[in-house]
Parts: sequence; structure tokens; C-alpha cells
Amino acid sequence: MPRRSYKRQQTDKDPIYGSSEVAKLINYIMVDGKKSIARKMIYSVMKKIEEKNFTAIDVIKTAISNTAPGMEVKPRRVGGASYLVPTETREERKLFLAFNWIIEAAAKRPNSKYHSFDEKLFAEIMDAYNNIGGAIEKKTSVEKLAEANKAFAHFRW
Repeated sequence: MPRRSYKRQQTDKDPIYGSSEVAKLINYIMVDGKKSIARKMIYSVMKKIEEKNFTAIDVIKTAISNTAPGMEVKPRRVGGASYLVPTETREERKLFLAFNWIIEAAAKRPNSKYHSFDEKLFAEIMDAYNNIGGAIEKKTSVEKLAEANKAFAHFRW
């Protein structure tokens, strides 16, 4: 039992788009507390999305829902063995994993084709919107692992 009660902090909504997802994406992109640089990156990505005649918020939400895993595995130690037990993913964790995988896949894109990180991020978000790309591959591998370990689901407690 914790000594203090735990209350999850709510993130403020984004001032321009009024979306908590965009605000969280800005926070995940931010490095060394440079929030203004992260905001500029995200807003340039959103502007590029709108130039392609899409609604930026809808593209981001669809990319999140396409990338977020439904099931994941968690290790449980039973007796002397450790089993990978498939569990359903909570909503906050889905959002975190989706953003994390999109950012990692964007960072892994080659520098020869894309010059800046916001171009890489734009390409990865559009790929996630279209159900292709590195983040979608990561999602499928995690869900495949959960499906393969379905026999250990009775260890969930």
C-alpha cells in the first residue's frame, strides 16, 4: 500500500488544435526541456498534413489508433520459470506505445532521403495513417507475440 495517494496528472490541451494527443506528442518529442523547438516541429508536421488536404487532428488520431496495440505481453514469474503472459493494453499505455513507436521509426529513417526530423516524422505519421511503416511493423510483432503466448493467459491475475 503506498503511503501517499497517487493521482495521475492531466496534460493540458494544445493551444492551437485543442487536442490532448497533440500536447502529449509535443511532450514526447521534447528533448532537454526545449518545448518550443518540439512545438515548432509538430506544428510544421501538422501544416504539411493540412497542405495534403487532410485534417491534421484526424490523421494523428487515425495514426494512433492504427499503431496502438490491443494486446501486449508482460513477464510473470511462476515457480522457477518466467512466462510471457498476454494482457490487454490500457488506454494511456496504448497512446504512449503508439507515439513511442512512431518517434522511433521516424528516427530510424535514412538521412539521405529526409533532411530534418520533422520530414521524417511527417512521413512516418502518414505511413501510420496508411497502415504501413516501421511503427505498424512493431505493432504487428507485439500482437503476434501476444497471440503466440496465448497458452499462458491463465497466469493473468
